[in-house]
Amino acid sequence: MSWILYVLLVLAVAGDILLAVVLAKVMHKNDEPQQKIDTADDFVRAVTPVLQSETDLLAEQLRAMQGESARTTTATLRDFSAVLAENQRQNAAASTARLESIDRAGAARQKAANDALLAQLTMMETRLKNLEDSNATRMDSVRGALVQGLNTIRADNNKKLDEIRGTVEEKLQDTLQQRINDSFKTVSAQLEQVYKGLGEMQSLAADVGGLKQVLSGVKTRGILGEIQLGAILAVVLLNAVLGVVQESKAEAAIEALQTMTAAKCKVMRDGKQIVIESSQLVPGDVVILEAGDAVPADGRLLESASLKIEEAALTGESVPVNKAVEAIFGGDVPLGDRKNMCYMGSTVVYGRGRAVVTSTGMDTEMGKIADVLAQTEQEETPLQRKLGQLSNSLSKMVLGICLFIFVFDLIMAGKFTAQSILDNFMVAVSLAVAAIPEGLATVVTVVLSIGVTNMSKRHAVIRRLTAVETLGCTQVICSDKTGTLTQNKMTVVEHTGPTELLAAAMTLCNDANLADDGAQGEPTEAALVNFGAANGLKKYELEEKQPRIGEAPFDSSRKMMSTLHDKGGEIVQYTKGAPDEVLARCAYYMENGKPQPMTEAKRAEILQSNHAMAAKALRVLAAAERLWHRMPENTDPSNLEQELCFIGLVGMIDPVRPEVRAAVEECKAAGIRPVMITGDHKDTAVAIAKELGIIDDASQAIEGKELNRLSDEELDKLIDKCGVYARVQPEHKVRIVSAWRRKGAITAMTGDGVNDAPSIKSADIGVGMGITGTDVTKNVADMVLSDDNFATIVSAVDEGRRIYDNIRKTIQFLLASNMSEVLGVFFATILGFTLLSPVHLLFINLITDCFPALALGLEPAEPDTMHRPPRDSRDTIFSGGLGVDIVYQGLLVTVLTLTSYIIGHCMEVGYFEMPAGVSPHGMTMAFLTMNMCEIFHSFNMRSQRQSVFKLPGHNKVLWAAMIGALAITTAVLEVPAIAALFNFTPVGWGEYGIALGLAVLVIPIVELVKACQRAADRKKYCKVK
Repeated sequence: MSWILYVLLVLAVAGDILLAVVLAKVMHKNDEPQQKIDTADDFVRAVTPVLQSETDLLAEQLRAMQGESARTTTATLRDFSAVLAENQRQNAAASTARLESIDRAGAARQKAANDALLAQLTMMETRLKNLEDSNATRMDSVRGALVQGLNTIRADNNKKLDEIRGTVEEKLQDTLQQRINDSFKTVSAQLEQVYKGLGEMQSLAADVGGLKQVLSGVKTRGILGEIQLGAILAVVLLNAVLGVVQESKAEAAIEALQTMTAAKCKVMRDGKQIVIESSQLVPGDVVILEAGDAVPADGRLLESASLKIEEAALTGESVPVNKAVEAIFGGDVPLGDRKNMCYMGSTVVYGRGRAVVTSTGMDTEMGKIADVLAQTEQEETPLQRKLGQLSNSLSKMVLGICLFIFVFDLIMAGKFTAQSILDNFMVAVSLAVAAIPEGLATVVTVVLSIGVTNMSKRHAVIRRLTAVETLGCTQVICSDKTGTLTQNKMTVVEHTGPTELLAAAMTLCNDANLADDGAQGEPTEAALVNFGAANGLKKYELEEKQPRIGEAPFDSSRKMMSTLHDKGGEIVQYTKGAPDEVLARCAYYMENGKPQPMTEAKRAEILQSNHAMAAKALRVLAAAERLWHRMPENTDPSNLEQELCFIGLVGMIDPVRPEVRAAVEECKAAGIRPVMITGDHKDTAVAIAKELGIIDDASQAIEGKELNRLSDEELDKLIDKCGVYARVQPEHKVRIVSAWRRKGAITAMTGDGVNDAPSIKSADIGVGMGITGTDVTKNVADMVLSDDNFATIVSAVDEGRRIYDNIRKTIQFLLASNMSEVLGVFFATILGFTLLSPVHLLFINLITDCFPALALGLEPAEPDTMHRPPRDSRDTIFSGGLGVDIVYQGLLVTVLTLTSYIIGHCMEVGYFEMPAGVSPHGMTMAFLTMNMCEIFHSFNMRSQRQSVFKLPGHNKVLWAAMIGALAITTAVLEVPAIAALFNFTPVGWGEYGIALGLAVLVIPIVELVKACQRAADRKKYCKVK
């Protein structure tokens, strides 16, 4: 085709030349005179024919050339097509042959490669089998060596443990043996004095003739004396054992503190990190702190990388403290607010850090607590003081009565012979036996023991027997907040924003894990995971759908953390942290499932919600998100935490126990003042206290730093007005308890941490926590709550009041019985006859009185037990009219017994006369009447003022005791062998019936007196009102 273009180019050039010639001719003609051509039109007319002829000629030539070119082109194309077809045929044949050759070569190469691969696989299988056999042989060898090594180590450890156990047991045995020996020496010395006195009495009796009647009763007195001696010995031994246990509590507390310090720590010395015993630390050492470490000493932080330390044992705060290295200014900073310090006994739960040791050993905050604990003395309980007073009063009374009777009888006898002295001395002994309630100590101990058993069923374990009664007169309960009033479990109680998205963000941007029994981890994060689970979003299921692929960990300077998650190919970022910090980085907010641009009005609304939650003492956190099309290359917090979309807020708190509010109300109804003492912040403490009804206004709360500025006198004036003490330290708790005790209030103090031990020991009733409490606290506590519940304390107070009421009933019953015996013997002596012998009085005291007294200790609580104010600890055992009741009831039984004696004597002689000397029938009827009076009178003692016929229910044990005492009394009277020992004579059914009839009169007469007393009380109450 290129030659056609050349031809056309030549023709074009020729045409141009021809045109140039024509124009030249025309221009040549233009050079002729002007007259030949006058106008332009003439010139056009002249040129047009020439151009037309030239154009025609050129057109003809072009047509001829086109025809020739077309024929030539057609022929050329035909030839080219033929050549091209031949070339294609040859190429196809060559290609087919080449492909067949390639296929044959490829198949050969593939077969060779497959054969080589199969050979290699076979060889690898052989090598793997050989390797497995070799590894199995080696593993068997290693396993055998490990087993042998472990057995050796176990044997060594067992040997060392046996040595340690032997040493400890030897020391404990020596200590206990020494104390028991001391106790036995004391008891033996007392018994020697008793036996010495008995020996002197026997010598005196042997030197006096004509004592057949007295000597005939020696055997009987000896038997009962052995019984009495055994009972006394058992009580003394029981008291000795309890004393040993009590004295060892302080030592156990100190040992527990020493055990807590027996640990190792990482320290920098000479530029190297080494591990040493914590006891080898000195001030100036730099210790390394990591998650899980126990802080070995008090120190100032030098470095903190997201460091969180659990200080609940010292401050009572349930949430770990975020630590920082910045200096804190201010003269009086509470222990819980010292963010740049760490303290021995606390635990690192997150992050890492370094600290320079400032205090070790007894100079640490923990050591100060141990020092205070060692200096705190255990005082007597109110019951111990009252029983001591009763013992002194009885001793003086018995001594006075015996001396009076002895002198009076000698004067009345008018002679001072040995026989007269001995007779009068035996009468005095009878009065002493009658006046002393031999079963009182045993009955009180058994009643208290039964109370301990009942309290254990109410989750209150009593460690000191006399503390049971002390609970009954408790006037102030100083309680810790965390775990006692609250659940010790942070819980989300309020939130704003879309629930599902908010719960997902808080759950995924979180390091806590969800287990079957709830979330595990840092309390705040665990609360968020539980919040998600409560809304159907379990963390492990969310992590499967949105696995974490990146994060910016929490930092105390940023106050937030962020995590990146793969959500089906899309990258989503969740951020949680302090509301003001998160909100400052938000450009959008989520509304109706769509992001909206953040406005100032919306920002103000969110801040208002934050303030409203904070005002309720809630811990508030905010959540936001950000979407990415792909994983960001830069995951620094400065790049991630911007242009966020705000999701919502969550407010959480350690919620109150649901049963505590009712318990607080019950305390108030019972006249008991509940007081909250906590190391937590004041706002949180006030909010909880208001919810529970402990206080009504924030002005009733005070912080520890304010206590530091108050003297003891100023605190005494303020103590009644304050119901909440926040941000307190261990010494503050001791001051608070001491202030209440100076006002005469019986104070109970609860606690779980080591910081609570001194105040628990100094209180009248120390209450330790069984679940969260440390060993130190439990060892010094009088009562341990197995469920850490404030309501259990109130229940224990109810039981304590019931036990004290029952002890008073028992004392009233026993002393009224002894009063009747003393008065009976006294008046009978004046009237000139013998009412009962000493052995008879011993039988009544030890047999007849003890069983009903024990049954009265099991009496159920009266309906108004928790609706009356606590008794004054300064009241005597005879307060509330008890002394008057004892006197008139003793006189009543005395009159009935003397009447029965006179009637028996008259029936014996057959006519009326005043008895003289000894009347067998009269003594037998007097014994029967006094026994049955005591038995029937025990029913009157079920209530001091209420009618026995209006009390709810029945005391089945009292009925059994009555029947048993009646059966024993009948056996003593009717069985000849036993009656002979007691010098009783058989009586007829008539005499028996008269004695019982007189005894039954004690019930209606006492009921009549009770009715008069109730009427007088109502009249007095109306006048006061």
